[in-house]
Amino acid sequence: MRSIEKDIEFPQLEKRILERWKAGNTFRRSIEQRAGAREYVFFDGPPFANNLPHYGHLLAGIIKDIVPRYWTMRGFRVHRRFGWDTHGLPVEMEVEKDLGIVGKGVAEVGIHKFNEACRASVLKYAKEWESTVEKTGRWVDFEDRYLTMQPSFMESVWWVFRQLWDKGLIYEGHRVLPYSTGCHTPLSNFEASADYRDVQDPAITVTMPWIDDPDTAFLVWTTTPWTLPANLAVAVHPEIDYVKLQDHTDGRRWVLAEGLVAQYFKKPEEYTILARMKGRELAGIGYTPLFDFFEGKRAEGAFRVLVDEYVTAEDGTGIVHLAPAYGEDDFRVCLREGITLADPIDLDGRFTEPVTIWKGLYIKDADPLIIAELKKQKRLVRHVTLVHSYPYCERSGFPLMYKAMPVWFVKVTELRDRMLAANAKTSWIPENLRDGRFGKWLEGARDWNISRNRYWGTPIPIWRCDACRDLNVIGSIAELEQLSGEKVEDLHMHMIDHLGWTCPKCGAGRMKRIPEVLDCWFESGAMPYAQNHYPFENREHVENGLPADFIAEGLDQTRGWFYTLMVLSTALFDRPAFSNVIVNGLILAEDGKKMSKRLRNYPPPDAILDAHGADALRLYLINSGAVRAEDLRFSERSVRDVVRLALLPLWNAYNFFVTYALIDGFDPAAPRPDQSDDILDQWIRSRVSTLTRTVREEMDAYRLYRVVPELIRFIDDLTNWYIRLNRRRFWKPGLEGDKAKAYGTLYDVLVNFSLLLAPFTPFLAEEIWGNLTGAEDAATQSTADSVHLQDFPEGSGSMDPGLENTFFLMQEAILLGRSLREEQKIGVRQPLPEMTVIHPEASLSERFSPLVGVIRDELNVKEIRFATNEADYVHLDAKPNLKVLGPRLGKKMKAVAAAIGALSQDQLRAVQSGGTLVIEDETLDADCFLITRTALPGQVVTAGTGLSVALNTTITPELRAEGLAREMINRIQRLRKDSGFEVQDRIAVRWHTDDAELEGALAVHGATVAGEVLAVSWEATGRMAAEECRDFDLDGRFVQVFVQKI
Repeated sequence: MRSIEKDIEFPQLEKRILERWKAGNTFRRSIEQRAGAREYVFFDGPPFANNLPHYGHLLAGIIKDIVPRYWTMRGFRVHRRFGWDTHGLPVEMEVEKDLGIVGKGVAEVGIHKFNEACRASVLKYAKEWESTVEKTGRWVDFEDRYLTMQPSFMESVWWVFRQLWDKGLIYEGHRVLPYSTGCHTPLSNFEASADYRDVQDPAITVTMPWIDDPDTAFLVWTTTPWTLPANLAVAVHPEIDYVKLQDHTDGRRWVLAEGLVAQYFKKPEEYTILARMKGRELAGIGYTPLFDFFEGKRAEGAFRVLVDEYVTAEDGTGIVHLAPAYGEDDFRVCLREGITLADPIDLDGRFTEPVTIWKGLYIKDADPLIIAELKKQKRLVRHVTLVHSYPYCERSGFPLMYKAMPVWFVKVTELRDRMLAANAKTSWIPENLRDGRFGKWLEGARDWNISRNRYWGTPIPIWRCDACRDLNVIGSIAELEQLSGEKVEDLHMHMIDHLGWTCPKCGAGRMKRIPEVLDCWFESGAMPYAQNHYPFENREHVENGLPADFIAEGLDQTRGWFYTLMVLSTALFDRPAFSNVIVNGLILAEDGKKMSKRLRNYPPPDAILDAHGADALRLYLINSGAVRAEDLRFSERSVRDVVRLALLPLWNAYNFFVTYALIDGFDPAAPRPDQSDDILDQWIRSRVSTLTRTVREEMDAYRLYRVVPELIRFIDDLTNWYIRLNRRRFWKPGLEGDKAKAYGTLYDVLVNFSLLLAPFTPFLAEEIWGNLTGAEDAATQSTADSVHLQDFPEGSGSMDPGLENTFFLMQEAILLGRSLREEQKIGVRQPLPEMTVIHPEASLSERFSPLVGVIRDELNVKEIRFATNEADYVHLDAKPNLKVLGPRLGKKMKAVAAAIGALSQDQLRAVQSGGTLVIEDETLDADCFLITRTALPGQVVTAGTGLSVALNTTITPELRAEGLAREMINRIQRLRKDSGFEVQDRIAVRWHTDDAELEGALAVHGATVAGEVLAVSWEATGRMAAEECRDFDLDGRFVQVFVQKI
């Protein structure tokens, strides 16, 4: 055991330990030493490496480190393979920017050059990622990383696609889809939901005059004026009530939903209702369109009223315009009626022929011009601006448009029931997400658009005959080589799109690959198989590893990676891809806004790690609501607080032990005394055993958020209670009997606690365990040289719940007593005559018997009394315990809560004593109530959850003298510390005061003061020169003190 620095810099300690881990290859050995053990399977979702890691990455990474560390210590073999998402829009947009590509310029630059530029850029920040991840203490295998652009990975993705094809789950369809004009590709419905923004848009009402009655017009409302040039029909709901009315201001006749008339007229006298009809009665009425661009469509049945139940009367006019190229329902209804598409907007979102008036104009830029034209034609009835939520492209920042396009789908709707059944076999943290956010998403799952009109991705492995249109779907490199007759080493489109062959069906055409690539989410969802080149290699390994034991990512992945994992695993194997998942929330800047590099509203992660260390950041994040999928406002001050309130106190406890153990020559390997009979030793050992069982139980259930508070609470018990109450035992001379038991207890507690801490604070746990056990030399390569190579404690030590409860009550009594002292403005160094502990159980005095001395010393009172007559001191109030009663009572809860609030004092005391009450036919015991206590007027009393205390604040002259002596001890101890003396140094003390009361107090209690401060010489003297001594104020009394080391 070596001595340690008292003033620790945790970041520097962590750097040293990182070097030790590297030198000892500790991470690799933690896996290798479990060879032959059961595999614990962990899937790591692949991030993009074209940007630096942010706090969201670090939080997920810390969760993904804690859980595998724990299960490794539980005896499992846990591989942790890192992966990179290397395809898709994030990479392509970065390269477009680098190459100065605008619009459709990729074809001009050349796909080969563009894709190779993408390949070169994908790992731009990989080294920075590795450095930051390493600094957080996360153990993960970067050397055996997988890349979604590796041919082996892509080949497995092709195999997955082929399996879905063979199962009839892939089809080509013409659908209205979210489309990014900035990225020139359709998106999936879950991608479209990633970035909704509140925006201002025009909301206009226009007229559609009847063909047979031009003086009557439908009022039609829309928030997308740019779709009006492609209008082909209007729709009404069959059962909604509509009216034809006359507008008295201009004499015109309008048709709209009766329930929305008030939106257009302030007073009833402004109009007259001429007729009422159901929506179905309007069916087939023809109207004059706003523009004549597609007049030829009238022959198909365009420009008439269609009926469909999707129409509502919640806003607008209850009559909606249909542009089938730009709306899902528009497309469906018009297709049903035989009306074909009119699509005058290109892939850049600009108007084309025949809309010549706005040709080349971007759709949103055209809005005001279209509105102006409608006003000019006197077809505009109303124009307002509204704020609504609208989807944007997360990558380009452009608003999405909905556009009919030919794309390839996975038939997810056919899998829906099987996915719900698979989801029911999974466990989520927080629990509500499984059947809530995620389950609801599965219930509403729609067919998944998996094709992208892009370049850098896994090509869709479909070859189509240019003559008969027959399809070949390829599932492997070998199959492609066989059909093409060429060697294939890379599967990216610029390396394979030249490959073709004669159509095996018609013999006349040539098979050519379709131009689209796969959605990169398809690749991410295939990672359980593709990372291992399944099924071409590792078949048994992959199949035995499904479902994974554990995954973790952010809340957004409920509609991303979690979802695509579930779709593909259900389709392929009819089982979930994972068994347990922890979902973290979003980390925001301290002001609640999104973290922004531009605004610089957050400290960089590396700066936090360099300033406070990874252990502090880890505890802060895991002790927050972010591990329960809640948003967290990041606060550097809170990270500092973790250091101040948890890590430093634990370090000080560790330092206390090491310092005295080295002074006394304590040898942990030497024979130990029998089990300690000291009640403090028994209590702290019981606390460790209970804590161990609690940690195991919560970690087994993946409730990390419940573990850290327990660890921090134990640090408080260890430092502020056990060690502080035991200091005198360590100060005794020699190393025998009770002192040896104290050393043995504290040693065992620190070693065992370091094992519990290891998954959470891997650096500090390594330091404490390694130094105390003497096993920190990584050069030995033995399995005993790291805390992370040990088995997690079983929690099999002796537990005494009764003793722990007694200690809890004792702590509460002491804390309440301190609170009363503060309230009465009486310092703790001033003795008081007595304190009364008030508790309804008479047995408490017996339980407290061994601890009375502790309470007396802690509160500096001469006597502890006990009372059971609570009614003389406090008033009881009660509320229902919602955790217990909420699930049980349901609708009865309100009535029961009211009855509980009206209970009498006698009723509450009866419940408190173990009785029951019947309320609303429900039998309620003490667990059903939350009882609080309030001091009655005229009492120096304070109440807690378990008991109350009353304090006698009478101070006699004798007590005053003793209080002054204690103040003197405090000042001399402070002077010892400021003088740099060691804790074991003996000193000489000279003092002087002109205050008679203080002089008398020091005369009476001088021997006590001298003993406490280790003074072998204690001398009262005359006034000293200022440079010789230190002046102190003792409760308004002047005293001079000189100390000298002997």
